[in-house]
Amino acid sequence: MWFKQLSFFTIDSKNIPTAELLEEKLATAAFAPVTGLALSSEGFAAAVPFAPEHVFTAGKSMRIALKKEEKILPAAVVREVLEEKVAEIQAAEARAVGRREKMELKEQITDDLLPRAFSKSSHTVLIFAPENGFLLVNQSAANRSENAVSRLREALGGLEVKLPDTVQSPSALMTEWLLAGDAAGGFSLDEDCELKGTGEAAAVVRVSRQDLTADEVVQHVKNGKIVTRLGLVWQDKVSFVLGADLSLKRIRFLDMLQEEAADAGDDVASLTAATQIVMTETLSVMLCELLKHLGGLIER
Repeated sequence: MWFKQLSFFTIDSKNIPTAELLEEKLATAAFAPVTGLALSSEGFAAAVPFAPEHVFTAGKSMRIALKKEEKILPAAVVREVLEEKVAEIQAAEARAVGRREKMELKEQITDDLLPRAFSKSSHTVLIFAPENGFLLVNQSAANRSENAVSRLREALGGLEVKLPDTVQSPSALMTEWLLAGDAAGGFSLDEDCELKGTGEAAAVVRVSRQDLTADEVVQHVKNGKIVTRLGLVWQDKVSFVLGADLSLKRIRFLDMLQEEAADAGDDVASLTAATQIVMTETLSVMLCELLKHLGGLIER
């Protein structure tokens, strides 16, 4: 599975658990379906659809998956049933229903409807990339990626990983690149960016599918705006949008990489392993270069 979004954490290679230890620990924190009146359930599931193990190893990389199941109970449905119940009470007892009683009725209605509610499940995939010391998470939202890492830390009884803290901020580097009309090293500008002014009521400008070296785009930077998102291409292999928090969105692995993975074999296991190896190695090398342009990591 090719990642379409990414948050990444740094980890010392010597602190990465073995596949055997991961399998043992994640089995004790395995996913269980939502039961009773619970609204959600979360735990570690099979790393790949075609095998029951919690860890899928490809090359030196290890893939795991956190599964979450949530009950879908639309607020509009609860509100409609509540209004009907309140109307019944008012008609039968000729009295108004107070706020506290409405809250109690709402809780009762929610409990009654939950067992009949639909369930929605989602997976967050995490990949250990030991050669470059990264933990890759296929989420760009900080709360979701950090939740997945917290769950992993709990299952292992501790894990020393941290968000990258760089000498230069991503926004400062992206602003420099846009002002210069070109990125550095293996990176080049793509066609999308977001710029933001300063102050509480700062204006936001979004540019899509446009030449980022055009005067009207660069002028925004000259007028004091900073870049908060920037479309980039790395070595004609990967395109993505970099965020101010170092998250990556709209990742697209270009044809040469997909063809390289496809050459590994026709069966699902071989293709999945090849995809994981190619993707992990490509992202790891790219992130290492990006961190160098940002002045490297701040050691704390």
